[in-house]
Amino acid sequence: MPQLDTSTWFITIISMILALFILLQSKITDHTFYFSPPHKDMKLATHNTPWEKKWTKIYLPLSLPQH
Repeated sequence: MPQLDTSTWFITIISMILALFILLQSKITDHTFYFSPPHKDMKLATHNTPWEKKWTKIYLPLSLPQH
C-alpha cells in the first residue's frame, strides 16, 4: 500500500485559512453598521393605581400547599 504524501498539507491548510480570513473580512466590511439613535430623556410616567399603595403578595403555583 503506497504511503500518503502529507508534505503539502501544511501549505494547503494555511492557504485555506488565509483565503477564508480574507473572504470573511471582505464580507464584514461590506456591511454598514448604523449609529444608535440619540437617547431621549424618558421620564417615568406616574400612574395612580390603587394597588400601588397596598401590600400585595404573589403566590407561586409550587408554593401553594398540596391538597
